[in-house]
Amino acid sequence: MPALAAGEAYEDWTARFQATYIWQAKPGMPADYSGPKSLKAARENSYTATTTAYLGFRPWQGGELYLNPEITQGVPFSELSGSGGFTNGELTRTAGTRPKMYRQRLFLRQTWGLGGGDEAVEADLNQMAGTVDKNRVVLTVGNFSTLDVFDDNRYAKDPRVHFMNAGFMAPLAYDYAADARGFGWGFAAEWYQDDWVLRIGRMTGPKEPNMLPTDSQIFKHYGDQVEVERGHTLWGQPGKLRLLAWRNRAVLASFEDALGYLKANPDADPQAILAVRRGEKIKYGVGINLEQAINDDLGFFLRAMKADGRTETYAFTETDASLGMGLALKGTAWGRGMDTLGLGYARNSLSKDRRAYLEAGGISFFIGDGRLSYRPELLVETYYSLNVWKTVFLTADYQRMWNPAYNADRGPANFFAMRIHTEF
Repeated sequence: MPALAAGEAYEDWTARFQATYIWQAKPGMPADYSGPKSLKAARENSYTATTTAYLGFRPWQGGELYLNPEITQGVPFSELSGSGGFTNGELTRTAGTRPKMYRQRLFLRQTWGLGGGDEAVEADLNQMAGTVDKNRVVLTVGNFSTLDVFDDNRYAKDPRVHFMNAGFMAPLAYDYAADARGFGWGFAAEWYQDDWVLRIGRMTGPKEPNMLPTDSQIFKHYGDQVEVERGHTLWGQPGKLRLLAWRNRAVLASFEDALGYLKANPDADPQAILAVRRGEKIKYGVGINLEQAINDDLGFFLRAMKADGRTETYAFTETDASLGMGLALKGTAWGRGMDTLGLGYARNSLSKDRRAYLEAGGISFFIGDGRLSYRPELLVETYYSLNVWKTVFLTADYQRMWNPAYNADRGPANFFAMRIHTEF
């Protein structure tokens, strides 16, 4: 254990909890037509409820072992169909009105110090208070989410406390390997050296795209990623820039094959990706992630990513190029320093291969209106998070989506939401 200054916190074990309830309403929206995977034109309600325990202890020096059991329930809009960006990033973890308990995470984190001075670690979810060397190597092994390690951003990351739309949780074009809930098995290694961080990792994906059972053949079917992070100071304010590249190898359908099947079999099931899903395919993408403090209360974020777009979605959403950006402002100026006001903009688009498949009447896993008048899907989201008592926050949220599922013949759609969240 590193030497601690007088009064500095250190934890040998942790038991923390979170609970979040999100309710959303969508008024009726205009639609010239609808298909089997369309966002419904009629009024709808949606909700999610999650309760999670974050349990951990230190089995030896530098080691941390964590277990996260979680209980979830919820109902999505239109059976989770009809848009590129899910309006609630929690929706993939829920499956009906009856509460279900599952093991969310079970992983070991090992840290080796390399000097460079002490750096304080504050107590948090899946993080015990203490100190680490500023220069260090960290290995995470087990059952966790790729997003636990990669593509962090202090202003837009967690739909439980930040923006709700999945387009601000991660770049939508990041089709990272995971089961249907967003978790998998694998490893991630991080090397911290002064203001630089290098991360590499490999994770398991689903046996079938977008499904829950995990493919354990991690040397045959997998998702790899590498990320470089650089911390900096700009105009006297801290920021970080991250570059991320990823590559998946799995049994996937190519849109070129699916389109060919549709043309050759006009009376067949329009979800042609199921008929041509055979043989291993490679899917890859690159992206950039920026977080920048403008002053002590205002921060800016930007994510942009481009995927190759030749194959179907592996585990995330129906997007091949994405841009998300926005601002987060603390309420210090009006005497509410624990409150946050957020404003975000997202633009999601499709590759020419996926677009041609949908234009021909093809149906994908989450989208498919039967035909397509293509335009990028656009979204604006704003929220106000009110600190009502200690660690209890009540959030009002509004989203407006143009061209849901990339279709100019449908929408715009409006979404109103309330969220209550607590951690202890």
